[in-house]
Amino acid sequence: QVQLVESGGGLVQAGGSLRLSCAASGRTRSSSYAMGWFRQAPGKEREFVATISTTGGATRYADPVKGRFTISRDNAKNTVYLQMNSLNVEDTAVYYCAARMLIMAETMAEYDYWGQGTQVIVSS
Repeated sequence: QVQLVESGGGLVQAGGSLRLSCAASGRTRSSSYAMGWFRQAPGKEREFVATISTTGGATRYADPVKGRFTISRDNAKNTVYLQMNSLNVEDTAVYYCAARMLIMAETMAEYDYWGQGTQVIVSS
């Protein structure tokens, strides 16, 4: 089993930046897991944000965050990051990290492990 814990959320002014972290624990083998970030705003469905391959050599992003967000990972630390720049109010959501074996993916159904989420609030 894999346990994921997100951190780094908080309140930020529009135009500002935050870096989220997702720490993995349990019987983890970082090189075996592709990782993803999803987010869920109040009253809305959870949506894909970004995904990264097992080694970090490939990434994909949802259109609304392209050019503003960067996903990265440090397998030696069993941690994946989401650097969020130029934040706007539409980025307000609970952000979740997720893990699945081997192959990066963009749908929730393809992920097996989920963190508890961390809240990001962007104010105007």
